[in-house]
Amino acid sequence: MQPLPSVFTEALASGFPADFVTTDPDELREYGRDWTRTVEPAPSCVVFPRTTDEVSRLLALANAHGIAVVPSGGRTGLAGGAIAARGEVVLSLARMRTLGPIDELGMTVRVQAGAITEAVHQYVAEKGLLWPVDFASKGSSQVGGNISTNAGGVKVIRYGLTRQWVLGLQVVLASGEVLEIGGALEKDNTGPDLRQLFIGSEGTLGVVTEAVLKLTKLPGDHDVFLFAVNELSDVLKLFFAARRAPFTVSAYEFFTQACVERLQRHRPRRLPFAETHPVYVLLEIEDPARAVTGERSASIEAWLETQLSSGYVQDATLAQHSGEAKELWALREGISESLSATGLPHKNDISLPIANLEAFVQELGQVFETRYPDFEICLFGHVGDGNLHVNVMKPDTMNKEDFHARTKQADVTMFELVSKYQGSVSAEHGIGLLKKDALAYTRSPAEIALFRSLKSVFDPRGILNPGKVF
Repeated sequence: MQPLPSVFTEALASGFPADFVTTDPDELREYGRDWTRTVEPAPSCVVFPRTTDEVSRLLALANAHGIAVVPSGGRTGLAGGAIAARGEVVLSLARMRTLGPIDELGMTVRVQAGAITEAVHQYVAEKGLLWPVDFASKGSSQVGGNISTNAGGVKVIRYGLTRQWVLGLQVVLASGEVLEIGGALEKDNTGPDLRQLFIGSEGTLGVVTEAVLKLTKLPGDHDVFLFAVNELSDVLKLFFAARRAPFTVSAYEFFTQACVERLQRHRPRRLPFAETHPVYVLLEIEDPARAVTGERSASIEAWLETQLSSGYVQDATLAQHSGEAKELWALREGISESLSATGLPHKNDISLPIANLEAFVQELGQVFETRYPDFEICLFGHVGDGNLHVNVMKPDTMNKEDFHARTKQADVTMFELVSKYQGSVSAEHGIGLLKKDALAYTRSPAEIALFRSLKSVFDPRGILNPGKVF
């Protein structure tokens, strides 16, 4: 790793605040990586701007000297998109957390990119509003990272992806030029929507520093169910029944007993059933009648009774108050943390058309059963939007090198199946560093060529998050 040029480090020291840059080894390690743990971080330094102007001047300086820069948010990604492993400068947005005034009439709020997702939720909820981008990592993920990866989460079935809840962006290009795109406009039919190019680009085209977020009315109380079923086909049958029911589905999640066992090893949670079952479904709904009367409608209880007698539901419970609902959600939201705390997981985040989910999972299960019988598979996901999280746990008797080699082989088989069933190799966490070789299973050569052309236009010297995506 080559040291940074002295002219660059001197300009950092003289042109920015005294606390702008750090080379502390602990902070280099912390800010040089994301939740991915397979690549050792090795940044040259970390910088902490407070304003867009500081980001602009930093990028202009880095561009002039050809210094690579890795934008860094809450670092909750799982594709290595925020890893700095080759002496890059890490640009952390952790100090850019300002939440601007809420426009209650237009239902928007402008925030800096380092704002924590959950902090935005709490801030706008005071006005009865909601920014509906929501996931287990909301307590540490940042708005800029959500935008840069077009994050999904548990409410996609109800509200869609991040890109549907961003009206405007302030973006700094590699040259240091600042773009204001979209503002608070709901409608702007003046040519290609540049905003959408930056959403999901993983910091390779520009650095998002501020965003105008679109808000919606905060929904009333939700009803939360937990169902026990025998297999994925039952999960899908229940999903279709929920789709046809007299309520709005706001979340539809499933997880296997293997996930529950890992969860209970790490942080014991009580399942509300007398017996264990192969698969569980968490369903959250909005009841139109309850929003008006404050009381749960009789049709909800009747629908639940119908499911219990359906043959595909083995057991079920309906949370009677918010405390019980929180306990049920904890079963789902604690899984990712528990897998990492109780072993070494190899994670994959894929998506399929909902109609192809059952066939895909059956074929994938057969492959693992035949070729990798010693692997423990922990499967969970947002079935309502076709997103599966496939986690392979390292056997205790296998060393890391052998495990990584075998999972790499297994990934090829999985991605071939993903392609066969018209899916995507990355549903939520992007391509980053770890899935570059898999991109071609989802994107055509022509598409990848266009990606490269865009990169050369926005970042001709290739300083922004180099080595990521392609």
